Amino acid sequence: MNSSDFLRFLKARSSVRNYSGEPLDPEEIDYILACASTAPSAGNREAWDVVVVTDEDIRIDLALAALEQEHIREAPAVFVVCANYIRSMSHYGERGILYALQDAAIACTYMMLAAHARGLHSCWTGAFNENAVRELLQLPEHVRPVALLAAGRGMPPLRPVGRMPVEEHTHREIW
Repeated sequence: MNSSDFLRFLKARSSVRNYSGEPLDPEEIDYILACASTAPSAGNREAWDVVVVTDEDIRIDLALAALEQEHIREAPAVFVVCANYIRSMSHYGERGILYALQDAAIACTYMMLAAHARGLHSCWTGAFNENAVRELLQLPEHVRPVALLAAGRGMPPLRPVGRMPVEEHTHREIW
């Protein structure tokens, strides 16, 4: 893949909130997880964990915790990506909290792109009741849910979503 192909690949990805409900094959889930495991991380601590949710009843409860966002219920798989503070703080102290959040975000990005590479669709969801997700999935205290990544076969938007020009985000040397 050359750089033009890569940019085209990235531009073709979009967040999808409508899913067919067709289950993902275990190989598809394993592929997404294998790709996440290649993500860079601070000090190679890999301070992230993921709970893979395919059970419909749990997805219904996750959708409620996600402010009733239906795509969480409709998607056949939801990857709940979490920051594992202990894994990072054991090496970096208090700064490890930030590194664990960054590690989780990078791993989730790799999962999202892995789904796209397999011809699947996904939607990164950050709006959710953290305590409800924590309780539902029985997360330990040192683990914080960062994102709910819905994934499956979906119906992408008919038109590409508009983006701000890169110049709007870019500052050279100083702000």
